[in-house]
Amino acid sequence: MASNSRSSIIHVSLMVAFLASNIALANDNVPIPAVKSQLNSWYHQNVKPLSQRKTTLDPSLVAAESAATVIKVMQDGSGNFKTINEAIKSIPKGNTKRVMVYIGSGTYNEKIRIEREKPFITLYGAPGKMPNLTYGGTALEYGTLDSATLIVESDYFVASNIIISNSAPRPDGKRKGAQAVALRASGDKATFYKVTLLGFQDTLCDDAHWHIYKDCLIQGTVDFVFGNGKTLFLNTELRVLGDEGMSVITAHARDKKTDDTGYSFVHCDVTGTGNGTLLGRAWMSKSKVVFAYSNIGCKDSNSSLDFFFFYIPFTCIFLHLQS
Repeated sequence: MASNSRSSIIHVSLMVAFLASNIALANDNVPIPAVKSQLNSWYHQNVKPLSQRKTTLDPSLVAAESAATVIKVMQDGSGNFKTINEAIKSIPKGNTKRVMVYIGSGTYNEKIRIEREKPFITLYGAPGKMPNLTYGGTALEYGTLDSATLIVESDYFVASNIIISNSAPRPDGKRKGAQAVALRASGDKATFYKVTLLGFQDTLCDDAHWHIYKDCLIQGTVDFVFGNGKTLFLNTELRVLGDEGMSVITAHARDKKTDDTGYSFVHCDVTGTGNGTLLGRAWMSKSKVVFAYSNIGCKDSNSSLDFFFFYIPFTCIFLHLQS
């Protein structure tokens, strides 16, 4: 476990450095390659160790990463805490240092909120023994946004090798307020690496600010990636659990041309089954979603008149949702 934990610390720290650097995100001279096998090479060329990037990063991030601490959550009592909420509660508001919260394997039936005043928090598990953070909150009880199992309001959050799920029943079209969010990401510069998000309607509320998801899996039925974030999804699987009616993957909430937001899915895979599955719908009047170099492999996956497509044969689909 020690070696896996150390590897996770190194990788997620690099992911934060990548997201925090305007140079890496805006370097048009090194575009994401069209060939998927070259993606990791491109990524590692752009992501450098913290020691080589200090002058390009937010000074508060550099200071936070220089003195990271690790606390452990273990259900058997062998760690510092038995629950994730206890671990989060132990971190003071105004925290200025990276706190790595290692979560042991098992199912954690908890509803977790990481407040805005608690930046620089990492939740991570071990590959092959990913913990499952789950809760059954619904829109009827909490409202859609606050129904999430994990709510992240703070900046510079990182998650790696964990499962986040909402255990509420699948909406049947009859029950009111059946929407159930697994994760709401509202803080700035959040990173998700090898994270599995499970739910039905509204699985992921990618609410606002800059985020990156790499090597993740997101599963749902309707609007299961929604919000107004400025977000990059790399090598991520979007698994559709098809309904008898319409299934929709994305619902972006950009409502002004001046809003610098949108979802970019690059080298992603759309899988699962669906009867008339839509890549997305225009939740607001200026919604923006791009699929590039991605495989659209969902059975019976169809487009809608709401979409304006640009095709590059065999390699990618660029999608701009219109009102």
